[in-house]
Amino acid sequence: MQSDERIREELTTLLRGGHSHMSLEEAVADFPTDQMNAKPPNSPYSCWHILEHMRIALWDIVEYIRDPNHVSPSYPEGYRPRPEDMTDEAGWRITIDQILGGLDAMDTMLSDPQRDVFEPLEHDPEYTLFRGALTAAEHMSYHTGELAMMRQILDLWPEGDEYLTG
Repeated sequence: MQSDERIREELTTLLRGGHSHMSLEEAVADFPTDQMNAKPPNSPYSCWHILEHMRIALWDIVEYIRDPNHVSPSYPEGYRPRPEDMTDEAGWRITIDQILGGLDAMDTMLSDPQRDVFEPLEHDPEYTLFRGALTAAEHMSYHTGELAMMRQILDLWPEGDEYLTG
């Protein structure tokens, strides 16, 4: 296998979860939707807030790579819902579907053999697809773990789930 192909595969695996951390799908599997707006003690954010933050950040990374005219949201308020914001089951599903769509978009860019993952972006010579993929993967991993811990604190894992026993 060529090293370029291997790098692309490893980045995709890192983005999707695996090896050292759970995937988004595992983190939200069997999630009790009546608890999506629940907040752990001493936290201003619910599980949905974390997912929505993941969605916004991933969207921003993907669009920054794809569109030289993309304007990122203002930081920090543009990157997460307000603590009092809530969602319903449809909004929960939309957030998850859009995160998965963002991951698909990254996969598409990474699997394009015509695209050099190390080539600087035309609109930002300090930024590459490689850097964007690593940033997205790191962010996804961090917040997926945070979501899993929030589920643990709120006792939202199904009885007998493997994440309860390690």
